[in-house]
Amino acid sequence: MAGADPGTRINELLDRLGREAGPQARETADELVRSVVEFYGEGLARTVRLLRAAPAGADPLTVLTADELVGDLLILHDLHPEDTMTRVGRALDKVRPYLGSHAGDVDVAGLDPQTPEGPTLRLRLRGSCDGCPSSTQTVRWTIEEAVARLAPEIAHIEVEGVAEAPAAGAPPLLQILPNPPADAPGPPPPAAVEEPPRWHTLPAPALPARDRATRVADVEGNALLLVRLPGNLYAYRDRCPDCGTSLRTAPLDGDLLRCAECAARFDVRHAGRGEQEHAHLEPLPLLEEDGAVRVALPELLGAGS
Repeated sequence: MAGADPGTRINELLDRLGREAGPQARETADELVRSVVEFYGEGLARTVRLLRAAPAGADPLTVLTADELVGDLLILHDLHPEDTMTRVGRALDKVRPYLGSHAGDVDVAGLDPQTPEGPTLRLRLRGSCDGCPSSTQTVRWTIEEAVARLAPEIAHIEVEGVAEAPAAGAPPLLQILPNPPADAPGPPPPAAVEEPPRWHTLPAPALPARDRATRVADVEGNALLLVRLPGNLYAYRDRCPDCGTSLRTAPLDGDLLRCAECAARFDVRHAGRGEQEHAHLEPLPLLEEDGAVRVALPELLGAGS
């Protein structure tokens, strides 16, 4: 015997909620249902568009999983052809060129699926992350974003500290919490109190047009210095750490960027490391994939002048 019509059952539950919890709860529930319907409607619309536009002979699942929204729906309903660890591996492969610019790499240490909120992924950083706090932060943010886009079911990421951690104790754990609880008892760990970065897609005109070229882009009132070197694109805050001036007119000498005002030089390929100790450009998380460039604006970008 066929089950009850889902639409009828949803309306019955909404009416029951309105009677038991009041009209305000009913309005909130109505809005939630509308949002869910719109979400699935967009997923169905994209599925139809993607399959209609797919080249002859293309694998339908490959076409659908290449779309982020449709792929997320397939993951949600356990229909995605790739398992979690396969997608995590692809995400880490995307960020490895970026990690290399910070003198590091990352390995998977394990996956714990038996946690109340969802799976916990354990990663191990190798290398130094350039020994710079801002470099370490951007590495963590970039890993988090890459994994979230390809494996959104991951609830927590724990990253073991860099190889140069003091031998006297165990390597520190850097916990990445996509949604840290606001009411967690006691002081939260450092990673939990950080405001998450805001990711933005940069339009093509904002990017350097060729290798060994620079361009300054404005994103939400923040000046970002973009540097294109053979094989990679890099993003930094547009500010010389030595004299505080813009690097808009700074020339490139190989992989070194020279401030036009004070002549300080910084290694673009290696997280903006300066020739003077403690002089360091402020690197920004950047992901370049499928022809799109996405850059993050962490809260620290606006701090200082």
